[in-house]
Amino acid sequence: MIKVIGVRFKSVGKIYYFSAIEEELNIGDGVIVETARGTEFGEVVMREKEIDEEVFAIPVKPIIRKATSEDYAQLEENKTKVAEARAICLEKIKANQLEMNLIDVEYTFDRSKILFYFTADGRVDFRQLVKDLASVFRTRIELRQIGVRDEAKMLGGLGICGRQLCCSLFLGDFEPVSIKMAKEQSLSLNPTKISGTCGRLMCCLKYEQDAYEEMLAKTPNPGALVDTPTGRGIVASTNLLKGLVSVKLDSQNEKILSEFKVDDIVIIKDGGRDKKMDENIDLSALKELEKD
Repeated sequence: MIKVIGVRFKSVGKIYYFSAIEEELNIGDGVIVETARGTEFGEVVMREKEIDEEVFAIPVKPIIRKATSEDYAQLEENKTKVAEARAICLEKIKANQLEMNLIDVEYTFDRSKILFYFTADGRVDFRQLVKDLASVFRTRIELRQIGVRDEAKMLGGLGICGRQLCCSLFLGDFEPVSIKMAKEQSLSLNPTKISGTCGRLMCCLKYEQDAYEEMLAKTPNPGALVDTPTGRGIVASTNLLKGLVSVKLDSQNEKILSEFKVDDIVIIKDGGRDKKMDENIDLSALKELEKD
């Protein structure tokens, strides 16, 4: 077992683990740590706890020290330099006539590297841009192309629900979201209704998916032959959230449906998924929503 502390480098980002130090650290404390990018300033988001060392693929690095007032001053100074670096980069992009959108600029804590995040429709030859920036800042330059999901996370905004974007509010990492989830949740497959501000499938489709899969596993499809407490019949429709099934009983008029709880019926022969919904849908447009 090894004692570790959870550290986050951005307000909404992944949690990284570092081995604890003798000095007591509380949630919200600033710490200086060594990372693959160099020396960085992070914030404690998880108190000290013991974890099996075998769960880590690489050795856990130690925390260098608790942040001092000088460290906080340097952090603020780095933030002021970002605006200057951004303006210079935009000027160089325009001078090199590059088709790219600068999204964010970030200094490493020790200023050994400046990272420029951008989006572009395709690949961009930015070799000359890197040379131009290096000649100005006299430090290591890294240009990183990001996807539209990461762009939304960095810029923030409001979703169609009227609330702050989940990715910029609390999602530390993106989870895969698929069209299958929208189908299983009986949502409209209209791209404008299931896509987020980023133009990709809404992350919130994932939130209730486990519950829907559990309900679908025991709920018959429309067209299934089932036995009910009042006789045999064919499933006409289902209500997953209420756990109800509408059945056309053999003994009743075709226009009359009886409603039963899922737990009260026995499936004799399950029906197939209704494909009528897919006939007038542009599947290629929906597939675009699944891209990162």
